[in-house]
Amino acid sequence: MTENNLPSELRGRVLIAGAGVSGRGCARLLASLGVDATVADSNAATRQALASEFSLNSIDSAAAAEAAGSNRFDLVVTSPGWRPDSPLLLAYARAGVEVIGDVELAYRLDRAGVFGAPRQWLVVTGTNGKTTTTGMLASIMAAQASRDGRRAVAVGNIGVSVYDALADSERVDVLVAELSSFQLHWSEQLTPDVGVLLNLADDHIDWHGTFKEYADSKAKVLTGAAAVVGIDDEHVREYAQSMAAVVALGFTAGDPRPGQVGVRGDRIIIHTADGPVLDVASAEGIEPSGLAGVLDAAAAAAAAHLAGAHPESIAEGLASYRVAGHRGAVVHSARGIDFVDNSKATNPHAADAALRGVDNVVWVAGGQLKGAAVDELVSAHSARFKAAVLLGADRDVLAAALAESAPDVPVTTIDSTDPVAAMNLAVAAAIQYASAGDTVLLAPAAASLDMYTGMGQRGDLFAAAAREQIQ
Repeated sequence: MTENNLPSELRGRVLIAGAGVSGRGCARLLASLGVDATVADSNAATRQALASEFSLNSIDSAAAAEAAGSNRFDLVVTSPGWRPDSPLLLAYARAGVEVIGDVELAYRLDRAGVFGAPRQWLVVTGTNGKTTTTGMLASIMAAQASRDGRRAVAVGNIGVSVYDALADSERVDVLVAELSSFQLHWSEQLTPDVGVLLNLADDHIDWHGTFKEYADSKAKVLTGAAAVVGIDDEHVREYAQSMAAVVALGFTAGDPRPGQVGVRGDRIIIHTADGPVLDVASAEGIEPSGLAGVLDAAAAAAAAHLAGAHPESIAEGLASYRVAGHRGAVVHSARGIDFVDNSKATNPHAADAALRGVDNVVWVAGGQLKGAAVDELVSAHSARFKAAVLLGADRDVLAAALAESAPDVPVTTIDSTDPVAAMNLAVAAAIQYASAGDTVLLAPAAASLDMYTGMGQRGDLFAAAAREQIQ
């Protein structure tokens, strides 16, 4: 660690906005670098405890906002969840004080050489598929380490924090980062060595204000030297036309053209822009199963190729990757019926990805739609549905869409609001509809907090009910 290499903006007084998980990591890091930092939070006990632990100053959020015009602070580092229109952040933005996020801070420190030679940054974002693609890419780069000796770790929203990866006593050479639109919003200098933009659909509009603001934040990953873009997505294609990246690969579910990664038969193919065609991996056996998993694998293969990975490393990494919980794993199989938990499909766009490539589906769906339209989703997949079982606050909205676009599909609605009872009833109904060769798919298209503590509990209860009710 080289404190003399600190970026100039960190040689002044820094305000840490938020004393939560992100703020704690930031406080620990800045304290270790000897930065003059102050923690701001509305919870007095939390901010004072954090400040005391790392010998920093603390201030109430409202008081910090009032001090914005006094030149008391030279930089604000915010937790990614803080909205741009929060009073504190608005006050400093209006006062001309730069506001950055936790990942942007880590990037600047890395590029300044504070932790040795800068790392390679491989950054993945999109509305859906981020975690799976990041996990696949990290698995590939870990396999590549046996060839080039460069240690790779997943950071950001999965794996370890970026701060911990930078400060690790065992040097990390490659950072495979899953970043949200919030983190990218607060990043101005971040220019990934390889940036991946998977797809774009309405999400977090309450935070960003408009779809354009949300999409613009996501598209910041295309500002580096190399980029991977989902060319099957019309919004991503629009951003790809004006991106700054010099080298790019598109990924597609179809047969790839030059400059694309796609699927030919049962193989994932990299068709390089200058001609060579690389057969890198089998599309069969990819986790999660279905088209969404294959698309994520194609994106990961494209990013790994641009990052310098050997084709054999790509094949090894994809073969060894195992899907994270609630993202399309087969959680139970009995009597020829597969039960697939994609509880992470918390919006219609994610449910669309989960449904693609899967036929004979008994669809378990419902929850909080938060105003999202589902008519297009139901219409697009009506031929896949053998039946539907609906639960949660907005089950009637889904039922109406099915009645309109898939009137021949039998539907059962679960009225219970008890989380365990409702899921048990839903799975029991699904089993009655299913037969050998069918898939009972939990892809709710809706958030979970109407009945569950989160999408994890919803998925766990689905898996438990399936295992208990059918052998």
